[in-house]
Amino acid sequence: MDTYVTVIEKINAWFGKTFSWIALLLMVLTVLEVVLRRFFNSPTIWNFETCTHLFGLNFMIASAFTLMQDGHVSVDIFRSRLSKKRKALLDIFCYLIFFFPFTIVMLWKGIDYAQISWSTRETSWSVFAPPLYPIKTVIPLSFLLLILQGVANVTRRVLILNPSKGDFHD
Repeated sequence: MDTYVTVIEKINAWFGKTFSWIALLLMVLTVLEVVLRRFFNSPTIWNFETCTHLFGLNFMIASAFTLMQDGHVSVDIFRSRLSKKRKALLDIFCYLIFFFPFTIVMLWKGIDYAQISWSTRETSWSVFAPPLYPIKTVIPLSFLLLILQGVANVTRRVLILNPSKGDFHD
C-alpha cells in the first residue's frame, strides 16, 4: 500500500510542479497583451483564448497535486475537534459518498466530451479558432489523477486506522 501511495504522489507532484510554471507563462502573456493593447494600440487575436486554455490546463491538471497537499477549501469546524482516527473515518466516509461518485462521473463524461471533440477536430468559434480537443482531453486526465490521488488519500486514512498494515503514517 505504501508503494502505491508513494508512486501516485510522485506522479501528481510531477504534474503539479511541472504545470505550475504555466502561471509564469500566463503572467508574461497577460503583460504582453496589456503592453501591446495600451501602448501600441495593437491587441492580439490569439492571446485571450490562449490564456483561457492555459489557465484551464493549469488549474485542472494541478487539482490532484492540490488535493495531495490538502490545499482545497474545506470547512473544518467539526473535523478539527476529532481525534486522528475519527478524522480518518470521516474522511473515508466523505471520499466514498461524495468524492469518488463525483470524480468517476466526471471522468466518464469527460472522456465522452473529449472523444466527441477529437472526432470532429473541434475548434473555437473565434477568429483565432484554436483546436479545442487538446484542452478538452485535460478534463478526463485531471479527473483520473484526482481519482488516483483520492485512492492514495483513502489508503493513508486506512493506514491511520490500522497502522500494522504499513509503516506509512500521516
